[in-house]
Amino acid sequence: MRRYSIEVDPDKTAKAYGFELHCSPKDSRNIARAIRGMTLESAKKYLEEVIALKRAVPAVYHNRKVSHRKGKMGPGSYPRRAARYILKILENAENNAEYKGFDVENMRIVHISAYRGRVTPGFMPRAYGRATDKNRSTTNIEIIIEEVE
Repeated sequence: MRRYSIEVDPDKTAKAYGFELHCSPKDSRNIARAIRGMTLESAKKYLEEVIALKRAVPAVYHNRKVSHRKGKMGPGSYPRRAARYILKILENAENNAEYKGFDVENMRIVHISAYRGRVTPGFMPRAYGRATDKNRSTTNIEIIIEEVE
């Protein structure tokens, strides 16, 4: 069983956890900051717009050399892979809430965090029999949703 970063009342909340996902921790952190506090429906719509390249995610963490987007947003990007994974975890949390008997229309994201997971070691062959490290970083994402009165 995975441990969550915060303790919540299980009678009022539903949870979902994504473990060692193959997406960028940086992009996942930016998306998590963007959708924290949103309702379930608006967060799903937001992520679908990011996947369709219709709406950019503001780059708050690691935003050097990130170009500005249209509108009054500033630096941003379209992290499609991380958005797909977070959307899948959000749907898992929604299904868990439905199974517990909550009203899915009135659910809100109360906690979402994305942090670096285990690094998968790898290497890339180079000239003259040498090799360079090519490690793959993974991301852990946890989402907790709560019913709003």
